[in-house]
Amino acid sequence: MTATKPTGRRRLGLLRGRNGSDRDVMKSEEEWRTQLTPEQFRVLRRHGTERPFSGPHVQPDGSGVYRCVACGAGLFRAETKFESGTGWPSFSAGVADGVETRRDYSLGVPRTEVLCRRCGGHLGHVFNDGPAPGGKRYCINACALGDGREVQDPDPRGE
Repeated sequence: MTATKPTGRRRLGLLRGRNGSDRDVMKSEEEWRTQLTPEQFRVLRRHGTERPFSGPHVQPDGSGVYRCVACGAGLFRAETKFESGTGWPSFSAGVADGVETRRDYSLGVPRTEVLCRRCGGHLGHVFNDGPAPGGKRYCINACALGDGREVQDPDPRGE
C-alpha cells in the first residue's frame, strides 16, 4: 500500500485541532487574505511577529474579553492583562476553551506557541516569567486581538 501525500489545507496542518478534530473555522488561504489585513494575515496565518509597541492593547485597562480578530473567539480576560514592558500585550492566563498551546522550534530553541483554538491562528508565545500565582506570560501580537472587548462571559465559539 502506497501512502499518499497530504495536500491543501490538511498538509499545512491548519485544520486539525488538538485532538485531531477539525477546527470550528476553516477557510482557504484566499478567504483569510480577503478577511484579514496584510499584517494580520502574516501574523495569524504565517506565524509572524509584529514589531513591539506597534499595536494597540499594550497597556492594561478595563474589563471584558479580548477576542480573536479572525474568528471572534474569546481568548483573554482583561483582568489577566498586565504591563510586561515588552511592547506586546501580556496576559497571565488564557480563556480555557479559547486558546491552545504547542511546542515551537522555529528559532532553533523550544518555545511554546499560543494558538486560537477555534481557527488555529497564531497569537504569540507563552513564557514562564509572568506574575504569581501562575507565573505565565502570554505574549500576544496586538494585531491578533479584535479592536474592542465585550463585557460578558467569553464564548470560545465567537457567538
